[in-house]
Amino acid sequence: MNDRIDSSSESTGVPLTRKDFESEQDVRWCPGCGDYSLLAQIQKLLPQLGIARENFAFVSGIGCSSRFPYYMDTYGMHAIHGRAPAVASGLKLARPELSVWVVTGDGDALAIGGNHFIHAIRRNIGLKIVLLNNRIYGLTKGQFSPTTELGEKTKTSPYGNIDRPFSAAALALGAGATFVARVVDTDLAQLGPILARAAAHPGTAFVEVLQNCIVFNDGAYAALTDKKQRDELRLVLEHGQPLRFGSNGERGIRLAGLRPEIVSVAGAPGVPEGEGVPVSELAVHDESDRHGSLAFLLAQFAAPEFPLPLGIFRAVAAPAFEDMNAAIEDAARQQRGAGDLASLLAGGDTWTVA
Repeated sequence: MNDRIDSSSESTGVPLTRKDFESEQDVRWCPGCGDYSLLAQIQKLLPQLGIARENFAFVSGIGCSSRFPYYMDTYGMHAIHGRAPAVASGLKLARPELSVWVVTGDGDALAIGGNHFIHAIRRNIGLKIVLLNNRIYGLTKGQFSPTTELGEKTKTSPYGNIDRPFSAAALALGAGATFVARVVDTDLAQLGPILARAAAHPGTAFVEVLQNCIVFNDGAYAALTDKKQRDELRLVLEHGQPLRFGSNGERGIRLAGLRPEIVSVAGAPGVPEGEGVPVSELAVHDESDRHGSLAFLLAQFAAPEFPLPLGIFRAVAAPAFEDMNAAIEDAARQQRGAGDLASLLAGGDTWTVA
């Protein structure tokens, strides 16, 4: 699909703009859906990357978000349920020079596509995986997904969901992801820069976008977007900075051994004089930590016990799978020559069937 790629900044010398990445397809998502926000931010970002338009490809599976390739005037494929990472991996290995993006949802990636998701990350193949997490199956009309909260009543859990949800960020980190981030769809000040960091990351970059489904799970993240209370519920991760939250940074995260605890920060507005702990006692976020233990700990945070971390959990350098694969191919050619497919097919025992 979307094979009408006729120009680029590389071939014409004319700088690309957002409009160059807008396809002729009518965008058909529910009014107010967070998919619009992601689409706008990616179309805004791509012209800034210095990559020819014909060197982008978007791959999706099944779900509302999986209509994404139709709306990008780039190469792309609408694959089958859960298999987008597999299709995208093959594309990246065959054409390592391409910028390959996977757009998926919590059901598509974490349920039927769980193994493909995990192993693409484990291999650290150079994909940009963006998961829109609305905690529900939207396209198929409101069944619970792997991220649906306990007790949530849905079409397939009318008495309340009893499946324990898991954290997509924790799953990615557990698979050894070298880049993991989480952002709210309406937080454009954070969404754009995080997507830019993901685009520049060698290896797998995973971005979880928390998204409201206004039809089947409206209000899933209402508390995180409510200006009156969001500062108390969000823990914004900043590299090299202590873990603080609250409207005035009056609370923070301290580690008591391996156990995190919430403390008041001495000297912050609203904290009585003589109370709280000094900033020096707070845990400091380090996205470049090779071990990633603090990042994994943060990925376990959830309401009501802890604020929800947002931002970049981990960003470390590691060999990309496609580069290692290319090195193996080069070594094989040097040892055994370029090879010949016809000779390979006829190289063993053959039979003639009458």
